[in-house]
Amino acid sequence: MRNAFTLAMCELAKRDPRILFIVSDIGNITFDSFRAEFPERFMNVGVAEANMIGVCAGLASCGRIPIAYTIASFEIFRAFEQIRDDVCYQNLPVKIVGVGGGLAYSTLGPTHHVVEDLAMFRAMPNMTVVCPSDPVEARLLALASVEQPGPVYIRLAKAGEKRLFSDDHTIEIGQAIPMAIGTDVTLIATGMMVGNALKAASRLEESGIQTGVLNVHTLKPIDREAILDVAERSGLIVTIEEHGVYGGLGGAVAEVVAEEGVPVRVKRLGLPDHFCPDYGTQEYLWERAGLDSESIAETVQSLLVDRYRV
Repeated sequence: MRNAFTLAMCELAKRDPRILFIVSDIGNITFDSFRAEFPERFMNVGVAEANMIGVCAGLASCGRIPIAYTIASFEIFRAFEQIRDDVCYQNLPVKIVGVGGGLAYSTLGPTHHVVEDLAMFRAMPNMTVVCPSDPVEARLLALASVEQPGPVYIRLAKAGEKRLFSDDHTIEIGQAIPMAIGTDVTLIATGMMVGNALKAASRLEESGIQTGVLNVHTLKPIDREAILDVAERSGLIVTIEEHGVYGGLGGAVAEVVAEEGVPVRVKRLGLPDHFCPDYGTQEYLWERAGLDSESIAETVQSLLVDRYRV
């Protein structure tokens, strides 16, 4: 995802002189092309995430569109006050890119896991929150975020993620993407969990369970119409996110369903309310949390058995 995002920034910078790339103590060969072509528009502020956000806010107030890019755990938690007061309070067009969202830095432990960010930024006034599911969406959301007024938080994984979409894929901030229609259950997923949801849906379809999949790449503004549509056609909604169970996608979906009074059960699948005690690959941590495709399918099957039990 990060490579696709950086290439998109190069593409944007060629067209728009307002684009600036500001990073904090992070170096990657994917930056080389941007730095070589636009040296006056690239800056590494060092180990100073809060300063990075302040610099971006100042540049934005002068008519520029700065991209603040670094590892999500440091960017969010060290600089949250500056994001809130310097960027969101003034509604400035700073695009905050957090790389390594969710459990992407799996082997580095809870200090590097980012499983609270969606809840934090959903609650922040003026902030748009997007979460691409593959490199294609990472590129498209990068392009769309620059056109979006005000601040945007873009949650990226790292590198090497599988493509789910072809190059002709289209996307619009605020509009979820139905990827399959099902009347028994709809899996509503975001980010890396979209791929797992699609695999789980295939397993469930093989068992005769009509399974829908809704890709929610934008957490804020949430696509209420798409959620209500699947809520009215499905007997069960299961939300899936690489995030804590509180305040993220599951909470957003439950809010929409409850406010509209739709009589459908919503089950939230996410990370439990404690720091992850395990170390290993990202896939291993998904399995431990019940977020791999097999575990998702098993959970749905058990929920449907309980629903029809007499």
